[in-house]
Amino acid sequence: MIYVRCPGGGGPVAVGALAARVAEAVLGSRGVGAGGRRTVGAGAVPDARGARTKARPALADLVAALRGTAGRRPVLLLLDDADAVRTECAGLVQRLLMDAPGVRVLVTCRQALGLGEERVLRLTPLAPDAAVELFLARARDAAPGFRAAGAEAAAVARICRVLEGVPLAVELAAGQLDAEPSARALADRLEQGQCWLAAPGPALRRHRSLRSAVGAAYLLCERPERAVWSRSSVFEGAFTEPTAAYLCAGAGVAPHQVSACLARLAAAGVLDTLDEPGGLRPPRYRMTRAARDFGTERLRAAGEFEVAVERHVLHHRRLAEVAEHLWYAGDQRQAAGLVRDNAADLTALVEYASRPEAPAAQVTAALATVADLWFWWTVHDHGEEGRAHLARLLPRATADDHLTARARWLAAWLHAPGDPATARALLGQVWPVAVLAGDDALIGWVAHVQGVLAWERGDARTAAECFRQAADTVPAFAPGGPAPAVSLAALAVAQARTSPGAAGRSARRAMASPGVRDDAWATALARYARAYTDHHQGHTARAWHRAHRTLATLDTRVPLPGTPDAPDIPAVRASLHRLLADIESPRTPRATVPAPRTDTPMPSRTSSRAQG
Repeated sequence: MIYVRCPGGGGPVAVGALAARVAEAVLGSRGVGAGGRRTVGAGAVPDARGARTKARPALADLVAALRGTAGRRPVLLLLDDADAVRTECAGLVQRLLMDAPGVRVLVTCRQALGLGEERVLRLTPLAPDAAVELFLARARDAAPGFRAAGAEAAAVARICRVLEGVPLAVELAAGQLDAEPSARALADRLEQGQCWLAAPGPALRRHRSLRSAVGAAYLLCERPERAVWSRSSVFEGAFTEPTAAYLCAGAGVAPHQVSACLARLAAAGVLDTLDEPGGLRPPRYRMTRAARDFGTERLRAAGEFEVAVERHVLHHRRLAEVAEHLWYAGDQRQAAGLVRDNAADLTALVEYASRPEAPAAQVTAALATVADLWFWWTVHDHGEEGRAHLARLLPRATADDHLTARARWLAAWLHAPGDPATARALLGQVWPVAVLAGDDALIGWVAHVQGVLAWERGDARTAAECFRQAADTVPAFAPGGPAPAVSLAALAVAQARTSPGAAGRSARRAMASPGVRDDAWATALARYARAYTDHHQGHTARAWHRAHRTLATLDTRVPLPGTPDAPDIPAVRASLHRLLADIESPRTPRATVPAPRTDTPMPSRTSSRAQG
């Protein structure tokens, strides 16, 4: 094997410098000496600054020497760290493979050379267990007394997860243990950023800090690629090419250039490609954490951070509007999938709007986004996250307008199962705004939350009255909250114990409500209500079959005839499983009504549980 470290290291590289270094390694070993070797002389060539240096031997001599050596024994030429001379490396390797076929060349580089016979082995990040093992091995050198047990072991796993298994980052982080009070403190600091990691030990200068390592890749990029890199750093999660083109175009970068820049950044390892190119879905990209931290630094230094955040907020505000329209158009699975794919950036939107320096327009956009995604928080069991977002945004909403009232109503619904006092206080602020505005939908939704509160405290009669008011007040097809069929389903459940006949009629009304066939969630709740009322009326077999058919629809995602394609509705599925368990056992049936959580017990003698 012949080992050659390629020239580079941050400064300019002379044309032909790589060939000169390879020739020195190959031909220098053939000089006259104890082994009878000879040294090939050389003239002089200018370096990148015009100075004269020792010239490289003729390329023909190099090829002849390699051909002769390869004729006697296998030759492996290792060209290490070829990023700075990648173009010359590709040409040199192509020439060697053509004129000296017995030679095999191994090149380490951030990007493939692009040669026809090239076989590329991409080094992936360490697996979680391997990353932890590497961290502990380096931690014993940095802090001999460190022991990873209990909470410290969990913190080490979190450190490796935050660092995404990058070996250099893991080693640098382990070296910081002697300067941090605990592994948990180190993990908390790494959650805020990673580019500060540094150590004096590594021989290569760029390996002495994570910022230098990432910066070395940044220096190899062209100007448009650098701009796309820094501007894309505002994305917290995955993003598509059209989204990146909207956010990154401008100031020297044309929209049509963004796609090529993304491809080159992905080839350099700055971006991860999450979908196969040419697949059914357009490719999505995700920036590695260290690259994102570095890009954010460069974005702030260029004075473009606020502009990028403004575009990010505007884009995801529109995305939330699209998701809400899909929900009411009957494409509820697609609406949920759109939110799920962009969940990280929707959270980032709230974080950007929660900054003290964020303008009022960003706060308004974030609050409207959270309110429009009510179905994600309530139907898809993300209530804790929704509450946290509203708790950050509502104190910054100074105007007592309709949007703020909607957000407070949503917060009340999310608080109702576990914090009724806060829910009642919020509803007290929403009610006068809704009445003065003449907003029947909001008035009805307030009544629905009041019904949930009554159900939580065991007052089924009051709950039924509130759900009836909600069903009668909310207009059909009103966007922004649950349809009347949802309140009718809750009404049927609340009536089942005291008025089974009325409960059956309410369940049938829910199934016949306008638009219910395009609302998979309302349809599933109405079918659950009918199964529950059937069971309570003694029609056990019919209740069992109805519950099983509805559960099959949710579990297999195969719609029943005349029903929409159901999204993932974990709360309704859990309710149906409990109902089936009640049917198949002698226990007293436990009723459920639409509320954002499933783990809050109803304080009543019937051991009922409130949920959605």
